[in-house]
Amino acid sequence: MSEIDIHSLVPHSGAMSLLGRFLDADDESLRAEVVVNEETMFCTGGEVGAWVGVEYMAQAVAAHAGWCARLRGEPVRVGFLLGSRKYACSVACFPVGSVLKIEVRRALQGENGLGAFDCRIEDGTGAELATATITVFQPHNVEEFLQRSSV
Repeated sequence: MSEIDIHSLVPHSGAMSLLGRFLDADDESLRAEVVVNEETMFCTGGEVGAWVGVEYMAQAVAAHAGWCARLRGEPVRVGFLLGSRKYACSVACFPVGSVLKIEVRRALQGENGLGAFDCRIEDGTGAELATATITVFQPHNVEEFLQRSSV
């Protein structure tokens, strides 16, 4: 299997596409990697605040949705982060040089596009740094949903 470009799975572009590399995925989960460097978005003073871990998790969930869509022969679609529950992080920041492994595993998925994922971030040695449950919504037709929401 050829290497998958993680950026092709996430509907973010440019600097806002925060994940670095696709590691693996299946129907229920995905693993991705981020290597923190000075050019990493949100890097200030040689570190990325731990609060960015929620966005790493959310983008890994989006990448999982994109990966599943590709398997079905469908385009990558926009989704929405609804919230996070119980974000716990054992570090205050991710310093330059950190190798972060982000794993997301589907906990539930509704026919209406609502889903929840159990997420974790590990360092390069496999030590757990952060955990959370991320709740998302991916409407079947995002343009129609946005039009109805703006009325």
